[in-house]
This record gives sequence, C-alpha cells and structure tokens, in this order.
Amino acid sequence: MKKPVAVIILNWNGEEMLRTFLPAVIQTTPTDIADIIVADNGSSDGSLAMLEKAFPDVKIIKLDKNYGFAEGYNRAIAATRYKYTVLLNSDVAPAPDWLRPMYGYLEEHDDTAAVQPKILSYNSKDTFEYAGASGGYIDCNGYPYCRGRLFDTLEKDNGQYDTVASVFWATGAALMVRTEVYEAAGGLDPEFFAHMEEIDLCWRIKLAGHDIAAIPSSTVYHLGGGTLPASNPRKTYLNFRNNLLLLHKNLPDSCRRRRLVIRRLYDTLAWSKYILTLDFANAGAILRAHRDFRKMAKNYRSHPDINLLPSHPNIILDYFLHKKRYFNQLKH
Repeated sequence: MKKPVAVIILNWNGEEMLRTFLPAVIQTTPTDIADIIVADNGSSDGSLAMLEKAFPDVKIIKLDKNYGFAEGYNRAIAATRYKYTVLLNSDVAPAPDWLRPMYGYLEEHDDTAAVQPKILSYNSKDTFEYAGASGGYIDCNGYPYCRGRLFDTLEKDNGQYDTVASVFWATGAALMVRTEVYEAAGGLDPEFFAHMEEIDLCWRIKLAGHDIAAIPSSTVYHLGGGTLPASNPRKTYLNFRNNLLLLHKNLPDSCRRRRLVIRRLYDTLAWSKYILTLDFANAGAILRAHRDFRKMAKNYRSHPDINLLPSHPNIILDYFLHKKRYFNQLKH
C-alpha cells in the first residue's frame, strides 16, 4: 500500500549538500508513513551516482534538465502524487519526530491545506531562521514577515511562538501540503524563478478557502542563504520584482492599483537609499525589477474578487519609524 507522505528534496548539482543533510532526513523521517524522494534537476555532478551508492533506499526522480525550483517541484509532484507532499530544501536537517506532528494535524483538520514546522538556524540552533521562522504573515502593503523574524532581525527561540497558529504563508524550505490542493491551486509559479513563490502559492490556497498553519512542535534546522547573499543585486531584483507580482496576481481590481502605487513609493525610498550609499548595483536592480514587472504583469489577466491583505500592521512604519523589532510588538 502506498504511504501517505512523500518527502521530496529537489537537487541540482548538490552532491555535497546531500551528503551533509540527507542522513539526518533519513534518520528522523518515519518510514511507516513517508518515502524520501530526491528529484534531480538534470545534475551534471556526481549527485546521482552518489545517491545510488550511498543511499540506495532513497527513491530518485530523474528530470531531463534543470527546470528550476518551481517547475522542478511541479514535475516531481505530478510524477509521485502522494496524499501529502513535503517540499524540503536540501540544506535542512530535521529534528527527531519532525514529521508526525504536521501529518497528524493535517489528518485531523480537513480545512487546513498546508503546514510548516518551526524553522531554526542550522548554525545557531537557538535562533529562528530567516526563511519562515515560526510561520509567515503579510502586512497591509504586502511585505512578508514571520513569527520570530522581522526584516533581518532574528529572534532567539525561547518558546514564545510554540503555539499552533493560523498563518498567511508557510515556508518553501519545509512545506507540507495536500497534494490535490497544491495541484488545484496551480502549483508553484515558474515565472517567479526564486523568492516568494511559496507565498504566492499559499495566497492562492487561501483564496480557495483553505487554512495554513505553523506547527512548532515540529522542528527543522535550515542552513539558508545558500545561493545568494542578502546584498546580492540578483537577490534584490528577484525580491522586488516578485513582491510586485505577488500583489498584482492576488489582489482584486478594487485595491490592486492603490497598493501598487504605495509600493512604488516605498521602493523609490529604497532606491534612494542605495543611491545615497553609492550602491548603484542594487539601485539598478530595483529599476530592472519594476521594468520587468510591468512586462510580466501583462501575462496575468485573471484576478480574484477577494482582498486578503490585512488592514494592519504596516511593518515599514513599525520597524523603521517605531523601532518595533519583534513579532509580539506588532498589532494584529
């Protein structure tokens, strides 16, 4: 009988990452409910040979080329079709008993379509990790933040966010989702390429009437920051462009234009800061992000009728003007 859960790790030329993190995934994943699957995005290093030799019990999906994060997962999920799918980054080391709390929650809550564990830093295990912390939220202007992380401020984990919470988005570093809901929502959008594609997916899942939850009794340790440092202009470009796409795709006509105008004003301030600090590479990245957003926006002509943006908080004002650095200081 097919097990209910597929834990899918997407790999592209990540032989050393798999050597480092896959043993922890194997050790902590209950074999009675889950299969571990590596979906290989056309790697040209020794990943496949290493997997077959060192981890013979791990299932492998061989994609014919590098489809990127979003489309790679879409193809892997279409080829597996378990009841639940866990999208697990290759740089994640789960803690013992990490999967059962999330699995049990989804089994008991039919209205919940996706969950995430508590994400702690692999290098500083008492600190929340940037990509998801203890559950993701979005502010009135579409800026994402987390329980445990506002912008670059990462809180220590003192158990302050150990309660189960309904959240706006769950991190793609360790996202467990009902496969049928994932596919009904259209999966991850390949046009995003990287950054915020899971927020876009979660927004569509919530528009379809499903809940998303953070389950802190499940814990994983995420290395994070694997490909691009925060100051990299490519990362700046993707974050600014994709955040605009996020709003354009998922807001109704009644408020979309106003929110995008407000975001343009905030982005102009960010651009000015880079100019004043002579960081012309990142300033240029913001201009390219807005240019390419305008081109890409034409491809998204269908918009929802429901506005899921909250009326508060405004984390730009809270963080930079009112000096609120912690999630618990915000008004929700």
